[in-house]
Amino acid sequence: MRRPAPKLDLDGLWQYALRALSGRALSIGEIKAKLSERARRDADVVQTLAKLKEYGMIDDRRLADTYAAARLENQGFGRARVVQDLRRRRVAPSLAEEAVSRAYQGTDETAMVEAFLARKYRKVDLATHFGDPRKLAAAYRRLRLAGFSGSVSIRVLRRYAESAGALEEE
Repeated sequence: MRRPAPKLDLDGLWQYALRALSGRALSIGEIKAKLSERARRDADVVQTLAKLKEYGMIDDRRLADTYAAARLENQGFGRARVVQDLRRRRVAPSLAEEAVSRAYQGTDETAMVEAFLARKYRKVDLATHFGDPRKLAAAYRRLRLAGFSGSVSIRVLRRYAESAGALEEE
């Protein structure tokens, strides 16, 4: 059984916050939760967060903008997935929506769905593969999980299988 981590004073909390932020960027909500678990006093958490903000080490707007742009460029996920991921990282919903809108401005969702399918189903003849209704439904679920809208996903899948229209009823 693991021993609980020792509670930290103000200096210890500051060092802990620096170590946590050196690993990856954290939202204000994420770092606040980490600090709250380890702090002796709640006032130390407030002071540490204020100091981190003052030094520009935590900024949810910057984090959301960077995160949304990276998810678009690197993974090619849809808007809904990126908003959901940002909310899971405790970024304010309005801030997440705003950042995703900026990052996805001018993108063509249809082209993104096509690129996603091409990447995920390399070396597969999609017309033959999606002839099986189970594989077609699995591809639709995969597209929805990746954050693409249902209507655009179905429109693209219809190019490969006429039965894609039946997915709307599910």
